[in-house]
Amino acid sequence: MALKDTLLMPKTAFEMRAGLINKEPVMLERWKDIKLYEKMNDVREERVFCLHDGPPYANGDIHCGHMLNRLLKDFVLRSKNMEGYKTPMVFGWDTHGLPIEVRVTKSGVDRKKISVAEFRKKCEEYARTQVVRQRDQFHRLGCLGDYENPYVTLDPKFEAREIDVFASMAMQGLIYKGVKPVYWSPSSESALAEAEVEYQDVEARTMYVAFDLPESNGLLPKDAKIIIWTTTPWTIPANLAITLNPRFEYGYFHTEKGDFVFLKSMKESLKEIIGFETCELIKSFKGQELEGGEAIHPLYPERRSKILVAPFVTDDSGTGCVHTAPDHGIDDFNVCQKYGIKPFCPVDAQGVLHTFEGDPVNGLFYEDANNKVVELLAANGKMLKEIDIVHSYPHDWRTHKPIIFRATPQWFCSIEPIREKLLAAIREIEWKPAWGEQKMVNMVKDRLDWCISRQRA
Repeated sequence: MALKDTLLMPKTAFEMRAGLINKEPVMLERWKDIKLYEKMNDVREERVFCLHDGPPYANGDIHCGHMLNRLLKDFVLRSKNMEGYKTPMVFGWDTHGLPIEVRVTKSGVDRKKISVAEFRKKCEEYARTQVVRQRDQFHRLGCLGDYENPYVTLDPKFEAREIDVFASMAMQGLIYKGVKPVYWSPSSESALAEAEVEYQDVEARTMYVAFDLPESNGLLPKDAKIIIWTTTPWTIPANLAITLNPRFEYGYFHTEKGDFVFLKSMKESLKEIIGFETCELIKSFKGQELEGGEAIHPLYPERRSKILVAPFVTDDSGTGCVHTAPDHGIDDFNVCQKYGIKPFCPVDAQGVLHTFEGDPVNGLFYEDANNKVVELLAANGKMLKEIDIVHSYPHDWRTHKPIIFRATPQWFCSIEPIREKLLAAIREIEWKPAWGEQKMVNMVKDRLDWCISRQRA
């Protein structure tokens, strides 16, 4: 007897081969013909489980991320429908912004040779074709939903609703225009929101720089110097101040390279890092005592950098004496604003420095200016030490290129007046998983004003 004759196998009408490549389209078409999605919800009346669809960009074929997103949502909705819930699913597409512009530009359209209106029209045409293309691909995945009535962000009815919300915000005094540092992408030539920023490890040229300190409220001799540390040498041309912590204990130290001011607690580490053979404390004082003094800018001797105090200065790295450029950091901007020091916007939308005629860094892209500043400070003896490190640095999530902090006129939504309302709303929601609540609370409670303008065509 053959071994196969000993197997008791059921006899079915199933074919030997699944033939999914042929059967699946037929099955999907049948679901469409019998209006399966509508039937599932017609028999559900009272309880509703509404899953909001955060819209994908209409900028090309779907990828594995889209597929995972769509299928997981479909699994959840079908299971909830089986539990007795009405499960509406409205598909959506984001049809504005850089992802669309990039695709259209890559297709051969030179945005600089046509009017903005023409370019917008081409972007709209492209986006609408991609909505149809992605819709068909989502249907091919077998996902159920209202394919006939999606929300598309460029539709007038959607934009009208956005304007309603914006008007309400404006009437509440939440919208204002101001000059402050924002995340800026030179590669996109646009401001970015925090959600549009990703972090990558990069090599950075860091340096310890000495500023001459002739005006120190009579506290120190005329030949005293103060040491700052920076990971962005290209921002030194924008330096307008040095910030100390008012409560920290600072020291005036004698070394074979000169007499310097820095945190007393950093003595041993700086002695090793900079390579001082001797480092003797001459005098100690609180940061507050230097407030109002002036240092000489290491690149521009005619410019003075004010000595400021603020609690954001820490003692865990650097020197305790913070290089302060109001154009390139929110803490820098805020402390300078307190002292009436305004940013002067030396970096343009492309990331090019514009200082003054004859300045060696004038006209350089900020990354090239980085190297030039290091070179200039090494040549004039103001750089005490350069150390190359690898650290996490913000990048544009679309172009994957580095971004900068840049002071520029933008429109903002003020978070402070509505912060408590936002937090209360978050706490009213049932979060699954539960840790999502605390994550959202942390995002809102420490949130600065929200930059809402973009430099998009």
